Amino acid sequence: MMTRNNLTCMLSALIVVASCLLTAGYTQAEPLRVGMELSYPPFEMTNAEGKPTGVSVGLAHALGQHLGRTIIIENIAFDGLIPALRTGTIDCIISSMTATAERSRAIAFSEPYLKTGLTLLVGKDAPITSAADLDQPGIRVAVKKGTTAHQYAARNLTHARVFVLDKESAAVLEVTQGKSDAFIYDSLSVYRHHLRHPDTTRALLTPFREEAWAIGLRKSDTALQQAINAFLKQFKQDGGFEQLGDEFLPDEKAYFKEHGIPFYF
Repeated sequence: MMTRNNLTCMLSALIVVASCLLTAGYTQAEPLRVGMELSYPPFEMTNAEGKPTGVSVGLAHALGQHLGRTIIIENIAFDGLIPALRTGTIDCIISSMTATAERSRAIAFSEPYLKTGLTLLVGKDAPITSAADLDQPGIRVAVKKGTTAHQYAARNLTHARVFVLDKESAAVLEVTQGKSDAFIYDSLSVYRHHLRHPDTTRALLTPFREEAWAIGLRKSDTALQQAINAFLKQFKQDGGFEQLGDEFLPDEKAYFKEHGIPFYF
């Protein structure tokens, strides 16, 4: 039986432990480790000083403020993000990732926060006017490894020759140099690449397959998933996405609106 003196000693010991934890800073929530590939401007990129910036970085820091957690950005190749999440290297993925049925078998997703779709950057003289022209013998199509464009090509392009490349820039180069007829990617990126290469490319910006981006999570992190969903709802209501769009995508927003092309947020 515990005596009054024993209870007093135990309480004193607990107070000492709590005091040590306070001194060590353990009362603060653990940092939230966010994985993204910093090579997809204006969503995930680095500034002149090499620091992470972009739409997704702004979204991550707003999420951290909402959760009361410091944000640590981990720069990881896109096809390594899901493995990093599953092994605990990161806590979530905010990297312009499309929520697909295939990925949902491995990880969980938040509610969608952005709508986009697959479009085409094509060579100026390529015999392509829509996605229906892709799956033909002799047509060469570039895709980035691990993307939904890669998945689409693997399932649907059985007659065309598909080039799977590690870098977006390499896929664009294939088109600008005439080595590929088309590059499948999202509408904003296709628009931006066409602006950089107007003499050698055309942009077919109406999505032939609609998609939605979401935040990736481990299936076991249901509490974090609920908290993130609540944050996304409030962030949208407060105009947070519009502010990020105005900061990083003002010209693109205006162009898409003028031409009746569905925009992201």
